Amino acid sequence: MKELAKSGGLAVELASAFDASPNPYVLLTPELRIAGVNQAYLDVTNSTRAAIIGEPLFSAFDSGPGDEAPENVRQVRASLERARDSRQRDHLPLVKFRIPRPLEDGSKVFEDRYWSATHTPILDDAGKVRFILQHTTDISELQRLRERSRAPESASAIDVMLGGAVLGRAEQVQEANRRLETERNRLMDMFMQAPGFVAVLSGPDHVFQMHNAAYAQLIGHRDISGKPVREALPEVVSQGYWEFLDSVYATGEPHQGRASELQLQRKPGSSLETVYLNFIYQPIRDATGAVAGIFVQGYDVTETVRSTDRQKLMIDELNHRVKNTLATVQSIAMQTARSHGDPHTFAAGFQARLLALSHTHDLLTRSHWEGADLDAILQHETEAHGSTRVSVNGPHVALPPAAALSLGMIFHELATNAAKYGALSAPDGRVLVDWALADQTRPRLQLVWREVGGPSVTPPGRKGFGSRLIERNVRHDLAGEVELDYADSGFTATFSIPLDREQGQ
Repeated sequence: MKELAKSGGLAVELASAFDASPNPYVLLTPELRIAGVNQAYLDVTNSTRAAIIGEPLFSAFDSGPGDEAPENVRQVRASLERARDSRQRDHLPLVKFRIPRPLEDGSKVFEDRYWSATHTPILDDAGKVRFILQHTTDISELQRLRERSRAPESASAIDVMLGGAVLGRAEQVQEANRRLETERNRLMDMFMQAPGFVAVLSGPDHVFQMHNAAYAQLIGHRDISGKPVREALPEVVSQGYWEFLDSVYATGEPHQGRASELQLQRKPGSSLETVYLNFIYQPIRDATGAVAGIFVQGYDVTETVRSTDRQKLMIDELNHRVKNTLATVQSIAMQTARSHGDPHTFAAGFQARLLALSHTHDLLTRSHWEGADLDAILQHETEAHGSTRVSVNGPHVALPPAAALSLGMIFHELATNAAKYGALSAPDGRVLVDWALADQTRPRLQLVWREVGGPSVTPPGRKGFGSRLIERNVRHDLAGEVELDYADSGFTATFSIPLDREQGQ
């Protein structure tokens, strides 16, 4: 071939033989552009090298008006692509094209021509397709003679004499192949668009032959085609999945996994992530029944597993909180009963303390039990006494749930005691609450509850329920310190409570 001939005797002889062949040949690039042709091809297509070299195959020729070319072009293109992609020779028994033929007056007419075509991939040293060779045989005269001789009474004999039966079978085979190709494309579309991940592995080394978009997304869009699993996904080998594949290939028995944990690289260059997969490995058998590969199918259920874990954690936490709350209610009931011999006063005191506990629960529920604001708890427990009589002053402090519940009960007892015996029992009495945070690295709440303007105060002869509840909650539940001062000028309670204790636990 002149275009590709190199210096050297053998190359020149091969090129000359190619150009002298009576059969039409065209050499195409993998992009289906014309790289070279022989003289027979130029003669049959009535074209010149200068006009078609470098041009796309299907735009290099004028096929004339009203041509059936779109269907024929689709057939030829599909055959060329099959040869290129599979690196195997592909045949077209019968294809029709309209070829321009010039007339003496300079015009041209188009005539139908019938061809049988063979497409052969030419590989380089690396095994990649460098060119595709199209070899065509013109069977137009045979096809026309067959069509002219199709009288009902003579068609069978003529077909046998002229090879028409062979052509008829070729047409049937080609039509069957076309239907199979359509079905194959439909199945491939379903395969590629499947919502779950799918892959096909071949041979004992489990080489990736194909995989869909969901599989590509799962593994971070790595280039895995044609690679064995050990090379394509090295991180899965040490996690037992290679042994599962070997077992399926050796025994022919499928393997199924449910919420199986896998460390996988989801993005190029990133660290391994934990994913959970539902999957099945199914053997693919050849015509003899031997296992030839493995079909991989499954779903990424990571979010489902994590949601289930979160739900279990929430249920466990809820059970823990309910038990704690019931223990608190039981303690309140027992202590209140000890302080109130009369059932009516017991009921009133018990109900008031349950309402205080309920108020704090409401605040925690609004924040999904992530915590509550100290100021909000104070406002809840003292609002019944009027905003002008209770003054609060301090920075924003986010209390963890356990601290919020304990301080809610404490503030309720302090407010109740102030209303019965302290500053809030007098018309001009007031309560001043000030707080600050000390030591920001290990934050500690310093809070002072001070009553002014009330009746004179005398220390109690014995500890009542309120003081016992306060001391127990601060020292036991909050690991803090409290000092209760019954000065004549007014009651004062000073608290020092660590705020990182719950996080540490």
